[in-house]
This record gives sequence, C-alpha cells and structure tokens, in this order.
Amino acid sequence: MASGSKKVIIAALIGNGLVAITKFVASVMTGSSAMFSEAIHSVVDSGNQVLLLFGLKQAEKPASEDFPFGHGKEIYFWSFVVAILIFAVGAGISIYEGIHHLMNPSPLENVSVNYIVLTLALIFEGVAWYMAWKEFKHTRGNNSLFKAVHQAKDPSVFVVLFEDSAAMLGLIIAFIGIALGHLTGNPVYDGIASILIGCILAGTAAWLAYETKSLLIGESAKPAIRRGIRELLVNQPNVEHVNEIATMHMGPNFILATISLDFEDQTPAGIVEKTIAHLDCQIKTQYPLVKRVFIEVKSRKDMVIDEIKSF
Repeated sequence: MASGSKKVIIAALIGNGLVAITKFVASVMTGSSAMFSEAIHSVVDSGNQVLLLFGLKQAEKPASEDFPFGHGKEIYFWSFVVAILIFAVGAGISIYEGIHHLMNPSPLENVSVNYIVLTLALIFEGVAWYMAWKEFKHTRGNNSLFKAVHQAKDPSVFVVLFEDSAAMLGLIIAFIGIALGHLTGNPVYDGIASILIGCILAGTAAWLAYETKSLLIGESAKPAIRRGIRELLVNQPNVEHVNEIATMHMGPNFILATISLDFEDQTPAGIVEKTIAHLDCQIKTQYPLVKRVFIEVKSRKDMVIDEIKSF
C-alpha cells in the first residue's frame, strides 16, 4: 500500500509541476485572474505532494526509545498540514485574486492560449486523477465514497484524490469563466471564476482537515477487525469475560491493541500465561496490521469499581 501511495503522489507531483508552469505562462500572456488562481492552485498541490512524500518517508523510520511505537503517525500530521495549506494558501490567494479582479477588471488577451493550456491541464490532471482513483478503489471495497474515505487509514491516497478532484473541477470553472468573459467581453466572469475556485479549495481543505484530524488524534481499527479479535477472545477456554478491547491506528499499517480479560477464578497462573501468549500469536497472525498486543488480566468486578470511581 505504501508503494502504491508513493506512485500516486509522484504521478500527481509530475502532473502538477508541468501544469503549474504552463498556467503561469498563460496567466502572464493573457492577464486572466482565473488562470493565475489555477497556477497558484497547481503550485500548492505540488508542494503538498512533496510534503506527503516527506511524511511517508518519516513514517518508515523504525521505533526508538523515544518513539516506542514508531513514527507511523507522521503521515497523519503531514496530511493535516496539507489540508491547512490548501485552505490558507490556495483558497486564500484565489479568493483574493478574484476579488481584486472584480474591483479592477481588465480585458483578457490571447484567450486562445488559455484554452490550449486548460485543455492540456485537464489531460495531465485527468491522468493523475485516474491513478489516484484506481489506488483508492483497492481500499474502498463495497463502501460508498464518503464511508470509504471515513474508514480509510492511509490519508495519502484520498488526500491526492481530493486534490485532483478539486483541480479538475477548478479547471472546468476556469474554462467556463474565461469563455464567458471572452464571448461577452465582460472580464467580471473571470474574477467570479477565481472566487469559485477558491471556494472549492476551501471546501476541500475543510473536509480533508476533518478526516485527517480523527486519524491524528487516534482512530480505532475497522469494526471487522475489532469483531474478529473479540471472537478470538470469547472462544478461548478459561476466559470468563472480555472486559474491554481498545485499538488504535499508530499508522496506516500499525494497529495497537489493548485487551482486558477476566479469567475463571480457579485458572492456574501457568494456563493464564499460555493463553495470553497463544492469543498474542493468534491475533497477530489473523490480523497482520496488529503489530502490538497488550493483555491485562483483571476481574470484571474490579472493572466495574474502576468505572464507578471514574465518574
């Protein structure tokens, strides 16, 4: 999955880099506000892809004494930074540029250049979007788009998908704004298009920030994994009650599981130890993403008392 994510990000980085250069040239030649906003959009996207690649690299660092569970959450942090940059830089500059153009409208020049650049940009972005969508489908399963994004634990893929989707929509709006300005001779449409592009980026950033925030704080494993672990525990002899199962993603491919079990009162200590060792091996074998398992032996009565004290 990590290699697939890198391929998607690298493809998007190359595409956005090429598109940004052509958009800046076109904006200078034509004086289009929407084209300038699109150029800024592509630059921000390129920077975001660099940050995501850096996050993936940092996430691969091994565990240490200071970070005993590794650096997997680095990718969550950098994905959140990407969302903030899209909002602050991409959306902010686009909206500002659009308002500025509305207040000081100027006629477009060499409009045919804009059409050529936007067409090429749609092709480049379309290829990058297809690769991101193809990779996203591997993890989507039968879930709806919104549910799949919410349950995804590797934000690098859906961050790029969101960026590319916003880029495609922004290009279409820029094309319409420039065409209307060209056909009517009214440059106001160009400024309106720039503001709309900024609004799209702001909405995309807000959704990305919402989804990556929960991962950064600490999301649990998927329901299917939690149910499977519970079934393994319940089916163990000498286990009287499963008090608690708490899981958390320490990275896209690292789940931490903490478990509290109540064994039958007459169970010998040696049997308890063997059962715990067996469960540790069984859970990690059936669910390879679960890298660390901590099992606490505690009576159900003590758990209830602790819960009462916590109120």
